[in-house]
Amino acid sequence: MSGGWPGGQACLPAAQMALDLVNNRTDILPDYELELIHYDSMCDPGEATKLLYDLLYTEPIKIVLMPGCSSVSTLVAEAARMWNLIVFSYGSSSPALSNRQRFPTFFRTHPSATLHNPTRVRLFQKWGWTKIATIQQTTEVFTSTLDDLEERVKEAGIEISVRQSFLTDPAVAVKNLKRQDARIIVGLFYETEARKVFCEVFKEKLYGKKYVWFLIGWYADNWFKIKDPAINCTVENMTEAVEGHVTTEIVMLNPETVRGASNLTSQEFLAQLMSRLGGKNPEETGGFQEAPLAYDAVWALALALNKTVSPLRVKGWALEDFNYNNKEITAEIYRALNTSSFEGVSGHVVFDAQGSRMAWTLIEQLQGGSYKKIGYYDSTKGNLSWYGNDKWIGLGPPADQTKVIEEFRYLSQKLFVSVSVFAGLGILLGIVCLSFNIYNSSVRYIQNSQPYLNNMTAVGCVLALAAVFPLGIDGLHIQKSQFPVVCQFRLWLLGLGFSLAYGSMFTKIWWVHTVFTKKDEKKEKRKHLEPWKLYATVAVLLAIDVLSLLIWQIVDPLHITVEKFTKEAPKEDLDVLIQPLLEHCSSEKMNTWLGVVYGYKGLLLLLGIFLAYETKSISTEKINDHRAVGMAIYNVAVLCMITAPVTMILSSQQDASFAFASLAIIFSVYITLVVLFVPKIRRLITRGEWQSEQQDTLKTGSSTNNNDEEKSRQLERENRELQKIIQEKEERVTELRHQLAERQALRSRRRPSVQNQNQNHSVPSSQAEPPSYSPATDKQSLPPSFSNSSNLYQGEGKLSRNNCHNSRLPLLYK
Repeated sequence: MSGGWPGGQACLPAAQMALDLVNNRTDILPDYELELIHYDSMCDPGEATKLLYDLLYTEPIKIVLMPGCSSVSTLVAEAARMWNLIVFSYGSSSPALSNRQRFPTFFRTHPSATLHNPTRVRLFQKWGWTKIATIQQTTEVFTSTLDDLEERVKEAGIEISVRQSFLTDPAVAVKNLKRQDARIIVGLFYETEARKVFCEVFKEKLYGKKYVWFLIGWYADNWFKIKDPAINCTVENMTEAVEGHVTTEIVMLNPETVRGASNLTSQEFLAQLMSRLGGKNPEETGGFQEAPLAYDAVWALALALNKTVSPLRVKGWALEDFNYNNKEITAEIYRALNTSSFEGVSGHVVFDAQGSRMAWTLIEQLQGGSYKKIGYYDSTKGNLSWYGNDKWIGLGPPADQTKVIEEFRYLSQKLFVSVSVFAGLGILLGIVCLSFNIYNSSVRYIQNSQPYLNNMTAVGCVLALAAVFPLGIDGLHIQKSQFPVVCQFRLWLLGLGFSLAYGSMFTKIWWVHTVFTKKDEKKEKRKHLEPWKLYATVAVLLAIDVLSLLIWQIVDPLHITVEKFTKEAPKEDLDVLIQPLLEHCSSEKMNTWLGVVYGYKGLLLLLGIFLAYETKSISTEKINDHRAVGMAIYNVAVLCMITAPVTMILSSQQDASFAFASLAIIFSVYITLVVLFVPKIRRLITRGEWQSEQQDTLKTGSSTNNNDEEKSRQLERENRELQKIIQEKEERVTELRHQLAERQALRSRRRPSVQNQNQNHSVPSSQAEPPSYSPATDKQSLPPSFSNSSNLYQGEGKLSRNNCHNSRLPLLYK
C-alpha cells in the first residue's frame, strides 16, 4: 500500500515513526505493508501539480494522498476526486477546505483555522469586550477565517468596528487602526508579515496598557527576535511592542500522560522524535509543532484501512483491488475515516462532518518576553480551563474602546438656593401686598385703583415666583419618572401667573385708553363702565391661556429629553471620556408651540407698551394708579422680550439659562409689586387714610381729589370752546381776504381807462377820482364788519372817507 507525501522536515520523521510501528503491529493490517513515498512541494501549488502528476502516473498505485500546506491541499484535494483518491492532510488549516461540495474526499488532523474563533469569542466574553478590530493579510486562509469570526462574534453580540487588510505593506492598515481608536485587535498573518506589522505598531504606539493583540499561536517562540532586513525596528523595539499579546494555538501535543493507539505517551513520542532528528533545536526545525499531527495522521489512516478489511471481504473486495476507477473501495475508506475516534499523541482524534479535526485550543500570553500558558478551551463542550495567571500592563484587561462615562450636568445648588431665597421673599412680599389690598379695600383711594384687579396682579406675581422652584429642580432632586410632572408645573405656574399679573394690568391700561380716546358723548358713557367688564376681560385672557395650554398638553405633552455634548477628557490620565448630558423639558413640536405662545404674548406686550405710552398724560379718578401700571408694563415687557430669546440661546447652559429666566421673573415681580402697592401703602401711612380712621378724613381726601378732577374737566371744556371760536374767526378772515382779492382784481382792470381820461383833460392824478367812484356806494357794498373795522383806523388825523386811498385798505386786516 502506498501514500503520497509532499514534504515536511519534522513531519516526515514523525510519519515514518508511525509507519514503522504500524507495520510492526500484527493486529493492524496483518496482510499488508504500508509504504510512504514522499516529495517536498515547498508549499508551491505549481510544484505540487508536477509532483501530483508524477505520483499518479508512476507505479505503484497510491491509495491516499497526504499534502501539508493549505495552498497545496486545495489544489490536490480538488483534483483527487477525479481519481477517487482520499486526501489526508496533517498541516492544512484553511477554512475553505471544509467545503464538502468542493473537496468531497478531504480529511485533516490539523484543525481548521476557524477553530481559533470559538476560543477568541469566549475570551472576548470573559473579559467583557463587545467591540473588536481586525487586520489580516490578504490570503484565502485568513479571509475565510475572518469571515467565520465575523459570523461568530455577530451571534455573540460583539461588533467588529474596524476591519483592515494588506497585501505586503501593513503601514496604512496600522495607521487606520490607530485613527479609528481600535483597542482589541485580532491579527491574521504569517510570521514574516507579523514582524512588519509590529514594527509599524511600535511606530504608531499602538501597544501598551490600552491595547490587546490576538495572534496565531503557531509562530516560533522567538519570532519577534529574529532579525529581518524587511523592517527597520530593533529587537528591543519589537519586544516592547509585542509584550502582553495573546495567542490561540491548536493543542498539537496531548498535555495528559495517557497511552493511545500507538502505545506511546506524548512525552515518549517527543523523545523518540528528537532522537530521529539527531538533537536539532526544535525551534529551528520546520514543522516541529505539526509533527504529532503527522504521526496521528498515519495512525488514523492505518486504523481506517484496517476497519475496511472486513466490509470489503464481505463484498468480495480487498484493498489491493483498488484502482483509480473503483469508487466502492474509496467509499469504504471514507466511511472508516469519518467514524474514526482514538487517543493519539496530539490528543483525542475525531473528525467533524467536514472532515476537520476537533481539538482543544491552547491559550498563551507573552509575559516578560516568553509565552506563558494561561488556559485551555474545549470548543466541543464549551469548557474553558483557566489558570488565572494572565498579566496586564495596567490594572487589568483594558477596555475595548475609550470608556465613555455619562455625566449629567446639574444646576449649581448655590445658585438655586440663592435664587430660591429671593423668590421666597418675593412670594412673602406678594402675600403682604395682597393682604394689605384686601384689608383696605373700603378705603376710597384703594377703591379708585380697582382693588380686585390689583388682587389678581398680586396672585399672578406669587404664581410666577412659585414657578422659579420647578425651574431649578432637575435630576439631582427627583427621579426620571417624576420629571414630566415638574415640566408641567413649570409651564402652568408661569403661564397662569403671567395671565393673571399682566392680564389685570393690561385690562386697566386698555380701559383708560378706550375711555379717553373716544368722542366726548361716548366718553361720558364709558366712564361709568361696570367693574365686571374689567374682570371679564381678565377672564378672557386667562381662558385663552388655559385653553392653549390644555391643547398643548393633550396633543403634544411635555416629556424629558437628554441633550448630549462633546465628549471631554478628564484631567487624570485615565482611558475614559466624559459624556456631558443635560435634561430638558421638551415635546415633539416644541418650537411650534413656543412660537404660538411667544407670538401671542409678544403681541400683548407690544400692545401694552403702546397703550401705556398713549395714556401717560391722562388722569382719571376711576383708576388712579394707571401711570404706575404703565410703568410696570414697560418693565415687564422689556424683561420678557429680552429673556425669551436669550433663554432659548442659552438652553444648553443650565446655570446661565436658569439665572437669566429666574432673575427676569423675580425682577419683573418685584418691580410690579413695588410700583403698584408701595405708593399706596406709603400714602395711607403718611396721610393716615386707614380704614379704622374717621370718615371725615376719608371724605376730605376724597373731596380734594374730586375737586382736582372737576377743575381739570372744566379747563378742558373751556379750552375746547376757545378752540372752536378761534377756528370760526379764522374761517371768516379767510373769506374776507378772498373777497378783497376779487375787488383788487376788478380795480386793476378799470385803471387803464381812467389813465386815458386823465391824459385827455390834463388833470393831475392827485386830484382825480376814479370813474363812477362813489364813496357812499362803495361803503354800502362792503360788509358791515369791514366798514366797522375801517372806522377803527380813523384816529388822530380825522381822515374822511373821501381822503382815504385804496392802498390803505389792506392795512386794516393785517
